[in-house]
Amino acid sequence: MATSSSPITQVSQTPTHVNLHQPQLLTRLLLDLRGKRYEVDRETIMNLPESVLLCLFPNGLVLSRQSVALDGGDEDEEDVYAVDFDPDCFQFVLSFFRNASETFYGTETSPGLFSAQQHLLEASPNDFSNPPPSQNPLISKQAIIVLREELEYFSIPPKDGSVKIDQNGLAGEALANIKRRCGDYLMEKKSIFTALQRNVNKENNVAEQHLIDMLCMSGFDREDEWGFRALEPSRCCISSIALVLLKTGITHHSGGDKTVEVDYQQMATAQKLLLFWRKPARKCWWDGLDMELPASGDDGSRNIKLWARRVWTLELSLV
Repeated sequence: MATSSSPITQVSQTPTHVNLHQPQLLTRLLLDLRGKRYEVDRETIMNLPESVLLCLFPNGLVLSRQSVALDGGDEDEEDVYAVDFDPDCFQFVLSFFRNASETFYGTETSPGLFSAQQHLLEASPNDFSNPPPSQNPLISKQAIIVLREELEYFSIPPKDGSVKIDQNGLAGEALANIKRRCGDYLMEKKSIFTALQRNVNKENNVAEQHLIDMLCMSGFDREDEWGFRALEPSRCCISSIALVLLKTGITHHSGGDKTVEVDYQQMATAQKLLLFWRKPARKCWWDGLDMELPASGDDGSRNIKLWARRVWTLELSLV
């Protein structure tokens, strides 16, 4: 019988047995964040903002036990994942998301906001609701605005020969001290919008002004400060994050006949933030200023040029 030229009939029909176990899906992860251990369940991890997940797991998130599947290791032995991320920042995010979820969905002992507004999903569409209520995730989910900043700073001391680098091109103690003091100075500048507003005023950037206005209409206040802010170890870098509940225009009243009402104009503003749901947006700009570094110890005051490269990441999370 002539052999068919079809590639389908040429494939061996004999089943191939591979001695590999299927990867075991993890229900929880053990994380080591710079020496501090956390045990977090899979659902909690998956609810975190994607921009935060990218910082936690820059090489990708592993939710199965690959080591057991590949080398037949002990199934009772749990893997610990080392993560280069600030543990206090991680706790700040976890706590905010947990409190927001409990407030919206309720707990075993108290109902949440969703139970009072659930009837909105069954309401008939009107001229102001787009999309219709049944398709609007802002009614059935708790929306959180996530704003992060990575600030790298560069200190340029005066050219008076008092601050030098060593023969290897590394900062000497005097220069390292200036960098530390500049970091402390920037750490105290906790206002979220001051630097961006300064850039708006300098460049007359309409888009940046619109960004500030949109965020302040959606949950932020112009005088807000970063919820968490910390210097990164061994780097001239400051990481900050702010989390606020999105203003959807849904108002809850404790008494009266009408317990829930909707401001559809505010809802329309809130729906613009859905553009950033699972699609983090980034903005980068340089910010420079001249500052006088006060005298400290044996060092006198110095005029320093301080440059900062700021990267903002904006995202909307639904939990």
